Amino acid sequence: MPKALVRVGGVPLVVRAVRGLLDSGSVDHVLVAVRDADLAVVRALFANGSGQYPAGEPARIEVVTGGADRASSVAAALWYGTRRYPEADTVLVHDAARALTPPALVSSLVAAIAGGADAVIPVLPVADTVKEVDAAGSVLGTADRSVLRAVQTPQAFRVALLRRAYQQAGYDPDKGSFGAAVVATDDAGLVERLGEPVHTVPGDPLAFKITTPWDLRIAELMAGD
Repeated sequence: MPKALVRVGGVPLVVRAVRGLLDSGSVDHVLVAVRDADLAVVRALFANGSGQYPAGEPARIEVVTGGADRASSVAAALWYGTRRYPEADTVLVHDAARALTPPALVSSLVAAIAGGADAVIPVLPVADTVKEVDAAGSVLGTADRSVLRAVQTPQAFRVALLRRAYQQAGYDPDKGSFGAAVVATDDAGLVERLGEPVHTVPGDPLAFKITTPWDLRIAELMAGD
């Protein structure tokens, strides 16, 4: 089963993630990028009469075909969104696995963009000691955790800036793919490669990534449905 369709408290992660975006009051439209094989089942989750949303709410949600990997899926949704909503100035890139992200965090990102930033990400201080090790497992050094931050989603950008970052990374919108493997692990990384500043806002522990069975157990406890 795709991770986005795993249920927490009976609700699929992707539905919870979309709810958080819309409940913030700061997001006008949501594009959900999925693989072809999952289009029908995900569209059914957001259809009128599905019971997931009040009547009329699904009109703000579109399920679109993604790419072969995360970066290609984001790019596909980004290019579709700029055609569909040419007036949009701000885009947020979210991960369905961070399904418990509080709406207030979403609002803080949008507010930061409205305040003049071009790229904003939510971060948390790193609590653990972080060491660099070699291939044999020997310690090479200890990182200064006072300057380290763990990054969450959603990440917010000016639309034009994120499009430029993807094009610089080799994305070809006509082919719907990259000319080479994308080395950045998040969208902010692509913006950083342009030499553009990326600002931060305080993240939230609830925006943790639900990846392992342990994470899922914690999410069930925290969901409180």
